[in-house]
Amino acid sequence: MTEDFEVGEFDPEFVENLGNDNETASEEEDGEKPRVKVKKFQLCPVSMKEYIPCLDNVEEIQKLNSTEKGEKYERHCPDSDHGGLDCLVPAPAGYKVPIPWPKSRDEVWFVNVPHTRLVEDKGGQNWITKVKDKFVFPGGGTQFIHGADEYLNQISKMVSSIQFGRRVRVALDVGCGVASFGAFLIQRKVVVLSVAPKDVHENQIQFALERGVPAMIAAFATRRLLYPSQAFDMIHCSRCRVNWTRDDGILLLEVNRLLRAGGYFVWAAQPVYKHEEALQQQWKEMEDLTNSLCWDLIAKEGYIAIWRKPLNNSCYETREIGATPPLCEPDDDPDKVWYTELKACISRLPENGFGGNVPTWPTRLHNPPDRLQTIQMDAYMSRKELFKADAKYWNELIGGYVRAFHWKKYRLRNVMDMRAGYGGFAAAVSDHGIESWVLNVVPVSGPNTLPVIYDRGLLGVQHDWCESFDTYPRTYDLLHAAELFSSERKRCNISTIMLEMDRILRPGGRAFIRDTLAIMGEIKEVADAMGWQSTMRDTPEGPHASRRLLMCEKRLLRA
Repeated sequence: MTEDFEVGEFDPEFVENLGNDNETASEEEDGEKPRVKVKKFQLCPVSMKEYIPCLDNVEEIQKLNSTEKGEKYERHCPDSDHGGLDCLVPAPAGYKVPIPWPKSRDEVWFVNVPHTRLVEDKGGQNWITKVKDKFVFPGGGTQFIHGADEYLNQISKMVSSIQFGRRVRVALDVGCGVASFGAFLIQRKVVVLSVAPKDVHENQIQFALERGVPAMIAAFATRRLLYPSQAFDMIHCSRCRVNWTRDDGILLLEVNRLLRAGGYFVWAAQPVYKHEEALQQQWKEMEDLTNSLCWDLIAKEGYIAIWRKPLNNSCYETREIGATPPLCEPDDDPDKVWYTELKACISRLPENGFGGNVPTWPTRLHNPPDRLQTIQMDAYMSRKELFKADAKYWNELIGGYVRAFHWKKYRLRNVMDMRAGYGGFAAAVSDHGIESWVLNVVPVSGPNTLPVIYDRGLLGVQHDWCESFDTYPRTYDLLHAAELFSSERKRCNISTIMLEMDRILRPGGRAFIRDTLAIMGEIKEVADAMGWQSTMRDTPEGPHASRRLLMCEKRLLRA
């Protein structure tokens, strides 16, 4: 091991197995089980070049009793015998290495996302244009055709307490278009998760990710979004095509669950400023609903209205008996989100104020959040000590990666940590000045640490790696997986996870997999069968350690 790749005196098993409920079998316990040799995986048909298994399951969607509430835009995953991925999703003809950040904010290759529907529908609104072999993003939107910067300046002037990059650090942009709102907030030190369904404008999330902007496919329909309560300091909707008042406001109640105590909801829409009778009726319904949620309308100017969520439950508790919508039952868990139906009730805020009193950015990145205490896990030391040990471990480890593997020379823009824990990997990436954003994935099989991740000012989502992830193919530059396979091996097939990694990784993208020696041989075998270039390395703990590091690079395979 080189000195560049050494870390301090930590027990990696202690840190990387943080809260792991699935016991990891050692090589001695598990032995070398005979395995069927993995055959080389073939390319999928060209028609599957943008295949998203859980969103393109036509057979299951056709069985739905109703689609009027957007059910067809939600997850409907195939089982392994009916449509599960068993091949390598191909790139489109002529695929090019993506334009690097920050240039990609303003232009991407047409051949990588060869769809002109948005140009035809939204070109006149300054969203997107096609210039020769590229798509160009002027920075406008339906309600901000003069550019996102001017629009953001207007919001800042309307409400001085918003303080982008300090008090507002994490935001959600609903129905994001090509994500220019999020793209231009990056320079103000705000991370915005841009979300939209795969609907008639189905490639908007694909454009966002190709630009290097955080984004996920997600729909306000019948289930909770896969983010925790009090996740976002601001939620933004500019002509986002969501009927917030339908079904007694159940969709705005979901916004209320996601919004941090004291957070802001920004609505730019025709009912705010137009005087037609139908639109004024919509405004009246929105006023009545937000009043019932105890939101304070703090600014209304031109086509923008801004509300603020209360800091505690006192307003809710002083409403008249029988007021609607009701408060959720005390035993409702607002952080339970995996395949959880929406609830027509107001999520209660913690009486102790947890989640609502986070420090300003960047202090919050390293400050142990209050909600650390709410995580259900077995630990023999205090959670704060655990948090600090985890942060120090990852900071030194990523420092080693930067020095030994020259991470700053890689084009690492879109990064995913597939088993994120407290978000220590993402925090270390930020601390070491790597110009990336990280999506922290918290597996459903372990403790739900998402509230801690968001309280730190980072992005995250809950997911089950036995199923497909809600993103387009070829959208990530780096996938990081620490102890993922050993923790999920009793639940998921290794090749299922690896094929999904191949689907979402860009050609030329990299995967860093840290796991136990007992399972690493099988992982490498699957990586080789997928055509990845892979190299096994010792971890910083040395050649006799129980873990190895598999460094992989995905190659561009042609049909």
